[in-house]
Amino acid sequence: MSRPAISPETGSAAQEDFQRGLKERHIQMIAIGGAIGVGLFLGSAKAIQQAGPSLLVSYVVAGVAIFLIMRALGELLLYRPVAGSFATYADEFVGPWAGFATAWTYWLMWVVIAMAEITAAGIYVQYWVPDMPQWIPALIALVVLLGVNLTAVGLFGEFEFWFAIIKVVTIIGMILLGLAIIVFGISALGDSAGFSNLWSSDGFFPKGFKGPFLALQIVMFAFLGVELIGVTAGEAENPEKTIPSAINKVIWRILIFYVGALLVIMSLVAWNQLNPDDSPFVVVFSQVGIPAAAGIVNFVVLTAALSSCNSGIFSTGRMLYTLAGFGQAPAALRKVSRQKVPAAGMVVSFVAMLAGVLLNYFIPARAFAYITSIATVCGLFVWGMVMISHLNYRRTVNAGRLPEGAFKMPLTPAGNWFVLAFLALVLVLMAFNSDTRIALYVTPVWVLALLIGYFASRANHARLTPGASDTSPRKPKPPAASGPTVGPTASPA
Repeated sequence: MSRPAISPETGSAAQEDFQRGLKERHIQMIAIGGAIGVGLFLGSAKAIQQAGPSLLVSYVVAGVAIFLIMRALGELLLYRPVAGSFATYADEFVGPWAGFATAWTYWLMWVVIAMAEITAAGIYVQYWVPDMPQWIPALIALVVLLGVNLTAVGLFGEFEFWFAIIKVVTIIGMILLGLAIIVFGISALGDSAGFSNLWSSDGFFPKGFKGPFLALQIVMFAFLGVELIGVTAGEAENPEKTIPSAINKVIWRILIFYVGALLVIMSLVAWNQLNPDDSPFVVVFSQVGIPAAAGIVNFVVLTAALSSCNSGIFSTGRMLYTLAGFGQAPAALRKVSRQKVPAAGMVVSFVAMLAGVLLNYFIPARAFAYITSIATVCGLFVWGMVMISHLNYRRTVNAGRLPEGAFKMPLTPAGNWFVLAFLALVLVLMAFNSDTRIALYVTPVWVLALLIGYFASRANHARLTPGASDTSPRKPKPPAASGPTVGPTASPA
């Protein structure tokens, strides 16, 4: 299927419309913020009850898989830093159908996440203003964040920068305070706190070896968004420098912000004394004698929800932009505003996200669990497609048809197959939980919708392009000998 809008040789057509307004500090904090979300602040409570202290094993193993995914994505990003990275690489190295499915699935993932997050934002605001209808702060948050994204990519970067700062300061403060309590015995928790809490209550594996496995769905949901750096690459000022730096630090962020924070929490308070319905951060801050603990954490979780919604508007607009360039979405979504942002795509995504305000009125209490499980399935597919695209990219490089880059994923191809097997395992495990099983029922419906949409787009392309063939395979061609392995930097029009 012909793709005139984005050249497989240069990738420049996709980038001429965008302005590279994300600075290094934006990219670094977006990478941090993408790895810290509501999944940690709230979801970890349920995960602790499912696995106990052995939850740390889940986060370490999943963290290794995420690091390999990010290194594979980083290698592809330096080959060509484009805004619709996942779809572009899948289209080139797997096939047009893969690009179509990846872009639309990633779009759906963020729309669904945003629906959940704006609903959560409405609930969090009610903590301070109980009489306010929930839909009002949800709508206000969505409108404000759309305005931020429509203004300029640099403003999006500033919002994400400060959202991430708030989350990082909270977690680091909790870790330092927790260590002080454990070592020096200060506060009311001093008498019972200790690393021995990790094994003294029914052992390190209180739920057996199945515990860490059953918690993997929540763990992987917590990591959704870490790949957002791939969407920002097309608008980074210096992708050759900022992308490797941000990606290499992912593993340390996971170890500190997830493994470190949860290790300290379960050392301060035994895992079986934590309520699965309460944030463990609220419990710890409350028991150490901080009066405003609940309000502080509520504010932090609110910023985490706004951050996620902000990222959703950013990424979905760029995915629709990429799909329009491939002829797999209406051409009007290819248009950008004077501020060099894909305004049309973001507005369409905004309208889809508004459904979250309405659904919150009709869907029962389990809606959040259902929605997040659907988002997790979408994320597993996108991550899997990144690994397959990278595997085929490396084969192309090894065959001498593309130059070899300097930022390579370690353990290829064994690492690719390990990650793919791990993602498949998580998908299978979702069938064993009634709250997550619903996503497996929705998946065939989404696959059918993708098939119908893909063949409809092919038929439309053939109708508009006489003589176009959809049967010839796509084979990437090497760039000019004098050109760099990284795509050209776009200049503002």
